[in-house]
Amino acid sequence: MDSTTPDLSHVLIELGLIVVSLAILARIASRWGFSAIPLYLLAGLAFGKGGLAPLNLSGGFTHIGAEIGVLLLLFMLGLEYTGGELVANLRSALPVAVVDFVLNFTPGLIAGLLLKWKLLPAVLLGGVTYVSSSGVIAKLLAELRRLNNPETPAVLSILVLEDLAMAVYLPLVAALLAGGGPARMALSVSLALATVLLVLALAVRYGVPLSRIVAHESDEIVLLTVFGAVLLVAGAAQRLQVSAAIGAFLVGIAVSGPMAEQTHRLLAPLRDLFAATFFFFFGLQIDPGTLPPALPAAVLLGVVTAFTKVLTGFWATRRTGVDRPGRLRAGMALVARGEFSIVIAGLGAGLEPQLGPLSAAYVLFLAVLGPILARAVK
Repeated sequence: MDSTTPDLSHVLIELGLIVVSLAILARIASRWGFSAIPLYLLAGLAFGKGGLAPLNLSGGFTHIGAEIGVLLLLFMLGLEYTGGELVANLRSALPVAVVDFVLNFTPGLIAGLLLKWKLLPAVLLGGVTYVSSSGVIAKLLAELRRLNNPETPAVLSILVLEDLAMAVYLPLVAALLAGGGPARMALSVSLALATVLLVLALAVRYGVPLSRIVAHESDEIVLLTVFGAVLLVAGAAQRLQVSAAIGAFLVGIAVSGPMAEQTHRLLAPLRDLFAATFFFFFGLQIDPGTLPPALPAAVLLGVVTAFTKVLTGFWATRRTGVDRPGRLRAGMALVARGEFSIVIAGLGAGLEPQLGPLSAAYVLFLAVLGPILARAVK
């Protein structure tokens, strides 16, 4: 037992220093009036492998904390809307989803082909450029207090449709990488879609009665019940080849009424803690030495796809009658890429050696640029 004590104390001290450092960065960001997200990312870059002061952290612990951060961010987003509002928004946003895909998938695909990559890595790069970061954007909307803005429903609809598109894209790509035939690919995609539709139907139809059943005056009981439900549904969704983030979002949709307010109050501090861990961990995974060669292409691709995302948000909110400042806010909010882009790049790591560094540099550039642009538009 004594032999394990120094190791445990070392891990606890390192984690304590990291959390305190993140708190200091959050104070600096608050004092200067901008989002803390870029500072969290840069801190991870500095303390990761190849950084200024690499830390020998427990990878499993940090990774789990980061994953919980994403789940809580998406769950808290789901709390803001009822099932009926979500269904109405998704129906009206389907044309936007098509435009979003064409405008933002195409630049990545073309860039991969211009780099003389094979078709599958180019398709993966298209996925990297297509999907915005639900985690970064959820944090931004909360930080900037824009959750009740008129443009926010359109932004959330785009994010949800992109996440739902990932429920098709990821199993399809995984089947292609594994060399599966048409029957296997059709099975994977069908299972993913059926799971999403089933959970969404349950959330919309039975959300209110379920919330009444599990409601309780004890904060402790509600916290344990809801947090456990988020982890269970997210884990089941992931096992069925659906994004865990979608599962967490749908649990948020299902929680309604007074219980939604109580849950928001209880889980908001946990969300902030684990979200900071997620952005730090994301930076921790990037080796700074791989970034310089990929940076020119990443920045060029980032500028192009930042513009196409702004166009997407502008057009989507124009259809719903939002004024010009709101349209710009929506477009700027969608610029950041993050968790899904890294997952997609990881799938093709052994397929094309340039894919990983290019994706990392691209995501880091837009994860820093996105919050700055969102903050700049009032």
